[in-house]
Amino acid sequence: MLVRIAGVVGVLWGAATLTFVAQQLMPGDPAQTILGGAGARPTPEQLAAVRQQYGFDEPAITQYLNFVGGLLRGDLGTSYILKQPVADIIGHHLGPTLTLTLVSLVTAWVVAVTVTLLTVHRQRWLASIGSGIETFLAALPQYWLGIVLLVLFAIQLRLVPVIGDDGPIGLVLPALTLALPLAGYLGQVTRDEFSSAMEQPFAVSARARGMTDWGVRWRHALRHAVLPGLTLSGWALGSLFSTAVIVESVFVRPGLGRVLVDAVTSKDMPVVIGVTLFVAAVYVLANLLVDTGFVRIDPRLRAVR
Repeated sequence: MLVRIAGVVGVLWGAATLTFVAQQLMPGDPAQTILGGAGARPTPEQLAAVRQQYGFDEPAITQYLNFVGGLLRGDLGTSYILKQPVADIIGHHLGPTLTLTLVSLVTAWVVAVTVTLLTVHRQRWLASIGSGIETFLAALPQYWLGIVLLVLFAIQLRLVPVIGDDGPIGLVLPALTLALPLAGYLGQVTRDEFSSAMEQPFAVSARARGMTDWGVRWRHALRHAVLPGLTLSGWALGSLFSTAVIVESVFVRPGLGRVLVDAVTSKDMPVVIGVTLFVAAVYVLANLLVDTGFVRIDPRLRAVR
């Protein structure tokens, strides 16, 4: 466990260092951004005062140490544009993105498990159809898929609102946009494991005891087949947070994605860095939880650990 925690700390430190270096390499004067952006005409005295206030006039190593020290205290800095603590901005906009991410992940698993149970280890033609569906879904570009779903179901059929609905109905298309490609990946990584599990002695023994084919699939084979998909889910959770930027922009939804796009556009680097570090933390913590969850799903791993 200590090794895993050290790995988490190392990844977060690396992400923090890279984002700090990226901030230093960004063109433009952050003091100019704070004082109103490219259109403002602050005096040299005003620029100098802001640089001193924010520490921009200090050596890079001093700025880096102050930056890391702030992170250790839970201080992500203050937004140049909104003049609010970055942690408060993330907390205020986290809810919609978290809801979209979790609904998308659950939907992806439902689709992947359904296709797996219905097509894997069946007649050859049915297995081929299932494999083709997974390949097709995995190849769908999310930006293109979002636009297609928006045009078809919102504009042509008018079954859902076009933009800006924060209710359950407005969540359907964004969640499908994120979930369908992920379902293809999950189905691909679980297919071979599921087929192999159906031939294992425990499955043969269950059938010999009179268990139905559906029971063997659901109670025995699926439990072993989800392990590779569970590993992918750790990556997918962070990836869904990242691709929420695209989906929230296409469907004009509130959330961290919109915050990040606006921050990049306005060069509000504290917000960009804060959201980036938050997504990195989601990645590593999700993978840590997945690693721990292996033991819960497959007790055989307890002996290894």
